[in-house]
This record gives sequence, C-alpha cells and structure tokens, in this order.
Amino acid sequence: MSQTDRRPGAHLVVGLGNPGPRYAATRHNIGQMVADHIAGSSRFGAARRAQAVLVEGRIGVPGADERMILAKPTTFMNVSGGPVAALAKYYDIPPERIVVIHDEVDIPFDTVRLKLGGGEGGHNGLRDITRALGTKDYLRVRVGVGRPPGRGDTADHVLAPFNSTERRALDLLISDAADATQALILEGLTIAQQRYHSQEAR
Repeated sequence: MSQTDRRPGAHLVVGLGNPGPRYAATRHNIGQMVADHIAGSSRFGAARRAQAVLVEGRIGVPGADERMILAKPTTFMNVSGGPVAALAKYYDIPPERIVVIHDEVDIPFDTVRLKLGGGEGGHNGLRDITRALGTKDYLRVRVGVGRPPGRGDTADHVLAPFNSTERRALDLLISDAADATQALILEGLTIAQQRYHSQEAR
C-alpha cells in the first residue's frame, strides 16, 4: 500500500478486533490481522478525532487505484461504532464506501464472503457500527471462523486463539481476505463476490 496525501473520494476500510496483546491472536481479531496484512510495511498512526489507528494510502495499480483510509479501532469490539462513525464523518465517506472486515461464526473457517448490508448475526461490533452510522448499508468482508464444536460457547470460541490445525491455514486465509477487500474496492461487489464465493477461489 503506497502513501498519499488526503484527497476526497476514499474508501474507509476497518479491521475489527479487541485491543491489547491478550486478544491479538484470537479469532475475534481476524479483521485486524487482515488490516495489518493490507498495510504491509506502512505504519499505523493515531487518528484525529477518533479512537483508532490508521494509515492513508492507495490500493491497486497506478492509474486504476483507489484511495483508502485503513483503520483499526482502539476500543473494544462491542463499541466499534463510535470510531467508525467519527472517521466516516471526518473524511466525509458515505456508508456505501465503508468496508468492515470482521470474524464470522456463521461461515466455516477458511472461507471469505462479501456482502452489502443485511443483519449482524449476533455480532456486537457490527451491531454497534450499524447503530452509530444509522444504517446497515455498508460493505462487509466476512472472514469465517466457524462455530465451536458441540455445545461450546460462541463467545469463548471467538475470544480463543486459533487451534493448531487452523493456524496452518491462517496465513492463506488472511491473504485471501486482503485480496477480496482489494477486489471489492477496485472491481465492485458483484465481480468480487463471483470470484470469492466460487469453489475455485480457494
């Protein structure tokens, strides 16, 4: 991701998670892991007027690139809405140009799905973002972490680290989610869905 000055017409891309080393390697923080992958060697800095860190840059090849504000809230997941709404207001970014990358228990691990709007599926981070923005019509990159086996508790599942089997595929999953985010921004939702929702995508 290359650096750039602030100009209008950006996408706001937000990787969700919880702050601090205790949560860094957990399933709930997969959104922030993807954001780190997208940032590459670019360094996150403190945001103005929002509880978040961010990096501004461009994504895509020169001449066919898009400006992007890549952010990670520094609040806990359940109160992600305030930072997202504050950044959207500061950079004058409408909901349809906001992309939220998050963990998703309703799809299997090692799967990436894209959508615009819809329900939050019990995800408290998304619920708070919807409340703060006043709309559900923002883009989501849903990174599958699956449900716990048996009657396991979902909250405990997402707040636990990936198991040894999952860790072997985790780097590829993060890379795929980052690529899907780029495709969503550069090519649009329909084309990106056709690519990443197909069996051939993996």
